[in-house]
Amino acid sequence: MAEPVVFLPGMMCDARLFEPQIRAFSATHPVMVAPITQGQRIEEIASGLLPLLPAKFALAGLSMGGIVAMEILRRAPERVLRVALMDTNCLAETPQVAANREPQIVKVKSGKLTEVMRDELKPNYLAPGPRRPAVLQTVMDMAHTLGPDAFVRQSRALQRRRDQQGTLRRIHQPTLVLCGAHDALCPVKRHSVMAELIPHARLVVLDDAGHLPTLETPDETNDALWEWLHQPYVLR
Repeated sequence: MAEPVVFLPGMMCDARLFEPQIRAFSATHPVMVAPITQGQRIEEIASGLLPLLPAKFALAGLSMGGIVAMEILRRAPERVLRVALMDTNCLAETPQVAANREPQIVKVKSGKLTEVMRDELKPNYLAPGPRRPAVLQTVMDMAHTLGPDAFVRQSRALQRRRDQQGTLRRIHQPTLVLCGAHDALCPVKRHSVMAELIPHARLVVLDDAGHLPTLETPDETNDALWEWLHQPYVLR
């Protein structure tokens, strides 16, 4: 039996973020999308997930899901067979970004989730192209499904997150670091640094994607993930 694959979605996202990957890999691998909506700290989210996950698994996280993935690696590295970190950030929240979340939280609590999500997407985190409107609509649909309480909890968790550079240096599993060239939220340079911290990591930059390559460029993302899933355990 092929190893299970656990996907962790980004902030205000659910399994729809990985729909192309579920279709591509569910014929050959047990596939699971684990929610990251419970808990107001990254540590709390990770500790809540670990009892629910397989004994050993391949772990792929995007954006906030990548942040939770790094915490899972920090806590239980022996259970993670390989790791893919996509459009994410290994650094702690800066004071400025943490402060900027406060007015967002106030707006969301007053019933303005749609407005906040639209403002969050304004900096063009997605690549231009024909898929962009459909991807944006999927993002809004996922946010409305999860609702304001999840937004507040996830915002608090991101504000309080730890620096995980030390965790990256200790990774010995086959590792993919993937990002979209148009990602203004988690830019390419940050992923280059992450890949340099991880022994023997493979860095993939997708020219036609932004912050959500799983939906923006699914075929290219799946190709990179397929190669990652079949990479030998040369470092173990």
